[in-house]
Amino acid sequence: MNAHLLTWDIYEITTESSTIHGVKLRGRIRKICLEHNQNVLAENATDAEMMVRFAVPAEEDPSIVTNYLHKILPEVTVTKAKDGVMNPVLSKLNVNLVERYTI
Repeated sequence: MNAHLLTWDIYEITTESSTIHGVKLRGRIRKICLEHNQNVLAENATDAEMMVRFAVPAEEDPSIVTNYLHKILPEVTVTKAKDGVMNPVLSKLNVNLVERYTI
């Protein structure tokens, strides 16, 4: 049943001192991926301070995004948060726990 759904790997972006909200970071990530024909989702985290999350299709290389981030934000940290999530919500990771919900 789920064979046709895309799965996504989710990554978290944090910095020590640079501002990453209000600087069009999500749009820049989207644009760099458009230029390299890579699918991406990007969203500000609402469950953590000063964090942006992005997702790429599962098992795809995120280096286009991570290399770009290291170029524009020298002290950036990018950490993989989740593997293989179907229809992900990036703003709050706990929303992705399917067992939390009933239909």
